[in-house]
Amino acid sequence: MAERLCSKVACAREAVATLTYDYGDQMAAIGPLGRAADPHAHDLCAIHTDRLSVPKGWVIVRHETLRV
Repeated sequence: MAERLCSKVACAREAVATLTYDYGDQMAAIGPLGRAADPHAHDLCAIHTDRLSVPKGWVIVRHETLRV
């Protein structure tokens, strides 16, 4: 599988999470990197995942992977 890079402009780090938005529900969902690139989602590196912010009134849903 080819390495996917962070979607942020000028960031060349490897993506580790995928971000999607639901504008109707004013929600951003971030979870593990999707299996394939999706034109309606944004892949983010660890730094941009941690720094994620959303507009006032929006909710962030973070889906974590199970660690064994």
